[in-house]
Amino acid sequence: MRQNIPKTERVFQNSKPIDKLNIFDGITLIVNEQKKAALEVKKAAISIRFAINEISKHLSSSKTGRLIYVGAGTSGRIGVQDGVELFPTFNWPKKRLDFIIAGGNKAIIETVENAEDCTSEAFKSVINKKINSKDVVICLAASGNTPFTCKVIEESFNQDALTIAISNNPKGNILKFGKINIILDTKAEVIAGSTRLKAGTAQKICLNAISSMVMIKLGRVKNGIMSEMVPTNEKLRKRKKFFQIKN
Repeated sequence: MRQNIPKTERVFQNSKPIDKLNIFDGITLIVNEQKKAALEVKKAAISIRFAINEISKHLSSSKTGRLIYVGAGTSGRIGVQDGVELFPTFNWPKKRLDFIIAGGNKAIIETVENAEDCTSEAFKSVINKKINSKDVVICLAASGNTPFTCKVIEESFNQDALTIAISNNPKGNILKFGKINIILDTKAEVIAGSTRLKAGTAQKICLNAISSMVMIKLGRVKNGIMSEMVPTNEKLRKRKKFFQIKN
């Protein structure tokens, strides 16, 4: 029976239950598991590098192709967190960025009941967003089996978009429709099933690497500086002026 449960959902076996530990030992356990999350991203470096190269080529091949982040729950929020920074950091055009989140914008700050199971809404989202062959669709799912996300990547694949599947489960269904698959095998969480922990950390590191390196390849970083940065507040205006002096 245990073999049918995704690794991300299993009970953690490498220590006493975290609620039986003192606070210091609990912190130490969480930190050590977070380190393992980073190592899993490093193990996936070859597939991440391939994704970066293909995404860069795909976005360079048209003036309208979008980078679209897809997910439910924690995975969806992590995608939003990465994507919204692309405009101020790299001046990536807002019209070339989009999101498909189970439950819509409301789900960014609160849980929307049953949203991640609704495949009909997933199908509608692909139609409404007019996903096409020029787009890059990055789908994240810790379990790899989230019905909403799996349906979005399937329909995006059918529209010939460049589909990137990021799964923390090596056997996730999401991998069936990724033209490029990235597996972050973070295994069981210290709080069983709480994939906002290690799985979420691995996803964010992975997206940091992908989006940063794609923007670098597209010429939006020079000498390690955010050369295309959009100064949207006083702090950033000072930073922009400093960068100009440095150059």
